[in-house]
Amino acid sequence: MRRSGILLPVSSLPSKYGIGNFGTCAYEFVDQLKEAGQTYWQILPLGPTSYGDSPYQSFSTFAGNPYFIDLDELIEQELLTEKECKAVDFGKDPREIDYEKLYLGRFKLLRKAYERAEVSVNDEFNAFVESQAYWLKDYALFMALKDFFEGHSWIEWPEDIKLRWSNALDYYREKLYFDIEFYEYIQFEFCRQWNKLKAYANEKGIRIIGDIPIYVAFDSADTWASPELFQLNEEHIPCAVAGCPPDGFAADGQLWGNPLYRWDYHRQTGYAWWLSRIDYCFRLYDVVRIDHFRGFDEYFSIPYEDDTAKNGHWEKGPGLELFQTIKYHLGDKAIIAEDLGYVTDSVRQLVRDSGFPGMKVLEFAFDARDTGSANDYLPHNYTQNSVVYTGTHDNETLKGWLKDITPQEHKMVEEYVDCEGVTDAKLCKAMVRTAMASVSDTCIIPIQDYFGYGHEARMNTPSTLGINWKWRIIPGEFSGKVRGEILRLTKCYGRFNYD
Repeated sequence: MRRSGILLPVSSLPSKYGIGNFGTCAYEFVDQLKEAGQTYWQILPLGPTSYGDSPYQSFSTFAGNPYFIDLDELIEQELLTEKECKAVDFGKDPREIDYEKLYLGRFKLLRKAYERAEVSVNDEFNAFVESQAYWLKDYALFMALKDFFEGHSWIEWPEDIKLRWSNALDYYREKLYFDIEFYEYIQFEFCRQWNKLKAYANEKGIRIIGDIPIYVAFDSADTWASPELFQLNEEHIPCAVAGCPPDGFAADGQLWGNPLYRWDYHRQTGYAWWLSRIDYCFRLYDVVRIDHFRGFDEYFSIPYEDDTAKNGHWEKGPGLELFQTIKYHLGDKAIIAEDLGYVTDSVRQLVRDSGFPGMKVLEFAFDARDTGSANDYLPHNYTQNSVVYTGTHDNETLKGWLKDITPQEHKMVEEYVDCEGVTDAKLCKAMVRTAMASVSDTCIIPIQDYFGYGHEARMNTPSTLGINWKWRIIPGEFSGKVRGEILRLTKCYGRFNYD
């Protein structure tokens, strides 16, 4: 079935509190998607962000980001006042997120709300804590400990709690009782608000595409609480870490630093942790995009002590067995395989065998080094079982990309979409139309490309820090005119949402 959607992180929604959230702005966006005939809202990972503000480096693979909690909802619950919220400086630029100000201001407000909520006598809260204990207890303790140890990574904590000695766990659980309960409360409120928003979206016929990284962060509750899942030594220091090999874009490769999985252990346990993770994801989302899918076929292993990825090597991943196990225990799941980058024949085979749709990115289709017509990203080579994007959160916007490519590549684009000699603005629209017209069952367009924005609206530039994950739309920007244009395109190419 042909459908389409829009890529917009929750953080990029407009709001008066410095970052997009689960408040009115999110509900309005769902209504706007419906008006534009869309079926999908694709977001980025919802986890709590750490150093660098990347949603792909989270303190937990299960927890939610406290920044997304709607403060107006807490005002309605009489846990905060408008005066208290207005007194906090969340940043002055509605176009850009100021993460430092968010960190300094929002947690103080959330702590006030927690102290007034009297959660210990709240049956709904206590039921939530009990039902989510398999991840929440460790996460809340982890975050309380991080605060206690002034933000230091768990690998720098005293040995007794770093290695989770039972007497140390008992000591800190008692000492940090209210701090732990505070972090449990944050997750309770996050889940309550998100579930309400998702239910509203589903009632409107809008399905949520979530996004999960293949790896977890080293400085996370997952690694600290379950070191046996990862390639760590007796001192819980990584033996090797994740990344990508050198290529034409990065001479030294990419050193991500995430701990690698002990796939032999996961296999012995029947992939129990992965089953919990995927099952939890499908409580949050309707569709799940798994980042770096090729890592399940082969993963790049880099010595922990190295400063670059040059000395890394490939190791075999779990392959199809993992996804057969997921299907056996959880049934058929709507998963998108992020199969971008250097793709081998074995990766292509894994995607085919899994039955999951792979990704096609239009910006990857026009490369002066590859002038043939066999490029997998050229629309005439697509299959129906795929998801087409003009670009992703890691790519330049279409307009910015057109300014960066070579004249030869620019000419290739013009000829392919039959728009020679036109402005880049018109060329952007032609490329969006080309994606929508493709045979791919699903088409997802970043909202920046519907707006025709350039470099200034880029979401992320890989391997850089301090400039990413900040862009936001402003109130009224997703106008009726823009929605009308999207609706016409959607109907024209048979992607209209009749639900």
